[in-house]
Amino acid sequence: MASRILIIDDDMDMCTLLSRFLHRKGFETETAYTGNSGISKFKEHQADIVLCDFRLGDKEGYDVLREIKSVKPSTTVIIITGYSDIKTAVDIIKQGAFDYITKPLIPDEVLNVIKKSQEQSESRNNQPVSPPRQKAAPGLGADEYLVGKDPSTRDLYKQMKLVAPTPYSVILYGESGTGKEVVGKTIHQYSDRSGKPFIALDCGTLSKELAGSELFGHMKGSFTGAISDKEGHFEQANGGTLFLDEVANLPLDVQATLLRVIQERKFKRVGGTKEMNLDIRIIVASNENLQDAYRKGRFREDLFHRFNEFSIHIPPLRERKEDILLFADFFLKKACMELGKEIEGFEDEVLHLFISYNWPGNLREFRNVIRRAALLTATPLINTAVLPQEIVQPAPVSFGENAPEPGIAFSAPKAPDLKEAASQAEYETILKVLKQVNYNKTKAAEILKIDRKTLYNKIKDHEAQRHAES
Repeated sequence: MASRILIIDDDMDMCTLLSRFLHRKGFETETAYTGNSGISKFKEHQADIVLCDFRLGDKEGYDVLREIKSVKPSTTVIIITGYSDIKTAVDIIKQGAFDYITKPLIPDEVLNVIKKSQEQSESRNNQPVSPPRQKAAPGLGADEYLVGKDPSTRDLYKQMKLVAPTPYSVILYGESGTGKEVVGKTIHQYSDRSGKPFIALDCGTLSKELAGSELFGHMKGSFTGAISDKEGHFEQANGGTLFLDEVANLPLDVQATLLRVIQERKFKRVGGTKEMNLDIRIIVASNENLQDAYRKGRFREDLFHRFNEFSIHIPPLRERKEDILLFADFFLKKACMELGKEIEGFEDEVLHLFISYNWPGNLREFRNVIRRAALLTATPLINTAVLPQEIVQPAPVSFGENAPEPGIAFSAPKAPDLKEAASQAEYETILKVLKQVNYNKTKAAEILKIDRKTLYNKIKDHEAQRHAES
């Protein structure tokens, strides 16, 4: 059954255009031109999604949101606002709105936000018993772990809780900085080994000569520099969980030894003769696909299959947009505790930049940016002056003449009309840039080397022309 969408806007043309566009995309739509009539229609039909202009003739978005949520709390409310009202839009999101869209509206942007809201609703429906948004895992303090609300985050959390009670080995895939060790520790804390050690080892730091000693320990005098007996990570983790980060970096001969230890559940220290029994769960992490690694001869296939009893992909931060503001508050509270400061929060322009930025370093980069900003801040709110330059003014994106954005089709003009062809090329270039900057119109205007008002007017003119042709 198609989702029902109620559009509330005092601009009748906007209501008509949105309604026609969404109807073509398979939605049932209804329109209202005042806040009061919109609320009345909602009470009568209870739409699944409400698109509401923030500034209506008789009411403001706050009032409409409050009344809609009092009737049906699960309804998704998306606010339509002018760029100058982003501060109020962020405030209204904190009060329960799903997201906001700035004018002039771009149909694809509207559709993307609606689809995101549907994905989140489906995820929530598939998880009747979901954890509180900021609940810490057992054994982890509230300052160590945060459960987000993005659908991809909830799916990640669901997989963690599913595999945690089992004895399975787990492979965690994810880009650098996505929090693989935190996920591994959380799986451990939800398992029946939670009272036993969780030992983490970065395999990328091991030299070929000392890898065996670090993993399995050594006896005094077993090699030059072995001045005393030493426990290895396997021995330290016995009874609990061993987390091997960047496991693909292990030398092949160490991988062979590791395979034997896992198969036999016994090991010896380097230079030792006593066999020790092993009761351990292994969680490994990699930022590259281990199947690709063994196909290239850099990782043992049999060891891969030993580890691959269950695998989890940890999404990068850029795919978890709904969690960004949550993590901003989370990292700021931690930074304030470290520094002994009291910072109330962030200016709205900063929050907007956080949402728009691509975060190539993921959560690790985000945490460091906020720690640095907190250190430099002497005001109640963190402002753009203390943010790194790459966030405030990202480098312009260059476009090759023969390298269009993947997935974006550049259509040829219908007829050899130079004016029409130029208009079509301009429109497609604008859309291409907007998609590359996640519809941040300020960044798009900078890349296109026009001011924001000109960009808005061009979008409005092109949309009007296309709706007239449809």
